Amino acid sequence: MKLRFELASVLIALWMVSAGAVAQTFTMKLSTSTNGDAINEWFRLLKQGVEARAGGRIKIEIYPASQLGSIPRTIEGVALGTIELSMNASGFYESLEPRFSVFAAPGLFDDIYHANRLLSDPEIKKRLATFGATKGVEALSMFTPSVYAILSHRPIATLADLKGQKIRVPGSPLQIEAMRRLGASPLSMAFGEVLPALQNRTIDAVWAALPLFNALKYYDIAKTATNLPASWAVAVGLVNRNFMKSLGPELEAIVREEAGKADAAVLPWTAEDIARTQKAWASQGGKELNLSAADAKRFLDESIAATAPLLAATPQQKDDYQALDAAARKHRK
Repeated sequence: MKLRFELASVLIALWMVSAGAVAQTFTMKLSTSTNGDAINEWFRLLKQGVEARAGGRIKIEIYPASQLGSIPRTIEGVALGTIELSMNASGFYESLEPRFSVFAAPGLFDDIYHANRLLSDPEIKKRLATFGATKGVEALSMFTPSVYAILSHRPIATLADLKGQKIRVPGSPLQIEAMRRLGASPLSMAFGEVLPALQNRTIDAVWAALPLFNALKYYDIAKTATNLPASWAVAVGLVNRNFMKSLGPELEAIVREEAGKADAAVLPWTAEDIARTQKAWASQGGKELNLSAADAKRFLDESIAATAPLLAATPQQKDDYQALDAAARKHRK
């Protein structure tokens, strides 16, 4: 009788542990500094896909417009595990993991579809999965939401117009060095701080993805946006590795699969958003400028010259760049 009682107690305890594990609900907080853009659409797609498949076991909460803090704070939160995922321009992750600098390399991507083919390459995905591993983070998602542009009070119609202008860049030393070489005065600044800085003319211009200017009504402050040749934003969804492991094999697989689906599904939305942005920007009196062919070539040449030493700063960074550059050539049409 005693043996049967002890056995029953063990079975009940095991059942209770098992039941508790099945009933456990995970909360996944998604943070970004932007609003109304492709990143927020990606969040929506991930939430929709994961919650539909997880059967109530994962709850996703979306926090746009720096609601959980500035970009540096949310990146720190992901590394510490207090925030599950933060998605922003790749340049902001370079202080945590220098290998992310490769995405600021000029001329790497031709368009959003070329970038998706490159980033979806099996060998490249395997390489990218190691970024941030020693810091407890991982790039769960990467895609290109837009070409970069510079919005300025004083129009930038030629490269000469960059001289002396104080320009906010998305965060990468590669972008800073390129602007310096062209005579501008670049500085890194979290996107949440840009609007008041541009409004009170603490800065003269801002380098960012064009759709953001329209979504956040920047046309009320400045009217001229100059598209930057061969310069594409890369959004990185940085996730905490321990959180992913804590989900267990089934739920982790669901999150990874739905992230991949969101990467693909956001592309046509992004293409349409770029077209909508251009039309809406013009309707609000905004102007889009493109550099002449000669200036566009010089911009790319000078940017490559400025960034080459940085991309070869360590053997690892050099190897990463060469691998992505080779994959870019492979996936060009």
